[in-house]
Amino acid sequence: MNLARVLLLAVASSFCAPAAQEPPASDLTARIEAIRAKAGVPALGGALVSVDGLQGVWATGTRRAGGTEKVTPDDLWHLGSCTKAMTATLIALLVARGDLAWDTQLGELLPDLATEMHVDFLDLTLVELMSHRAGLPANPFDDSFEALAGKDLVTQRAAVTRTVLKAGPVHAPRAEFLYSNMGFLIAGHIAEVVTKKPWETLMQELLFTPLGMTSAGFGPPGTSASCDQPRGHTAEGVPVEPGEEADNPPAIGPAGTVHATLADWAKFIQLHLRGAREDVKVGALTLTKDTFTRLHTPYPGEGMQYGYGWVFAQRPWAGGDGLTLWHNGSNTMWYCVTWLGLANGFAGLATTTVFTPRSQGAADEVIQLMIQEAQAKAAKR
Repeated sequence: MNLARVLLLAVASSFCAPAAQEPPASDLTARIEAIRAKAGVPALGGALVSVDGLQGVWATGTRRAGGTEKVTPDDLWHLGSCTKAMTATLIALLVARGDLAWDTQLGELLPDLATEMHVDFLDLTLVELMSHRAGLPANPFDDSFEALAGKDLVTQRAAVTRTVLKAGPVHAPRAEFLYSNMGFLIAGHIAEVVTKKPWETLMQELLFTPLGMTSAGFGPPGTSASCDQPRGHTAEGVPVEPGEEADNPPAIGPAGTVHATLADWAKFIQLHLRGAREDVKVGALTLTKDTFTRLHTPYPGEGMQYGYGWVFAQRPWAGGDGLTLWHNGSNTMWYCVTWLGLANGFAGLATTTVFTPRSQGAADEVIQLMIQEAQAKAAKR
């Protein structure tokens, strides 16, 4: 897989919902279909979730451009870099269980590499890794996976981690923001080292299963035998069948390979809405409100306000102090975005199956619809 061609992106979202305007149409599916048709994207989905749970799911279009198979509210969508907040939440669960600590340094977390890694990396922690402040390159080197074909994913992540940490930083750690998929890959691998389980297994056991995210999995959804799930598309609108060319290498997983239904993604988003208010049980573990405060606080310093898989912004519609969390994701063949208002306790989700400026704009319009729907619901209470 050519990583120069297929990158995990977190591009700036232009979304800024206005105050409540006209009441949204009762048939949100029709409104979303109009947005989809105007943008010319194959499929478009949206969901509204509150601190109390899922409020609705809507999906329009076809599973592949030119096809006849309609998308459904129960279809799977590739979530790209929106996986990052899930990996950070997994790390928080391992901290709650006592497997990890936030302030443990890399030299101790990866003892087998301590004598090999560049000295500037030795005192970094999971915090810098998951806030894009570690001085790591944006992506693994192009040839990182060429010699690893056939190896298990833990072995692949170990090898890529070793290569990058030996090479040294691309800028002084902590000094500036540089969006890096490598930080989350290494954080996921640290979880593997301390638990002796693959990141994928940990995600299922500690996060997805306790939250009831039964549809959640990894890589491009569906099979090539039939159009049983939506397909990602090239920027030219050509559907890409499930397979090696439909996603980044699986070893990139902790940075962005999760897929799920909108309803199951909403369960993860609800977790963070609830956590902003109270302690939350996730299976046998408890994530405290203080833990969520950490996860909902950006790393200090100049540059993008970012931490633990979230970008931070102020928006009036969010209520209270206006704090919102947002993130988007793309492997260049899908696109998704979510915005959360912590004070008023609701969030919008939007997904589409192509990554272009028009698809990004369509997703932002869907988020705006979700916010308007939430405001309409609140006004009726």
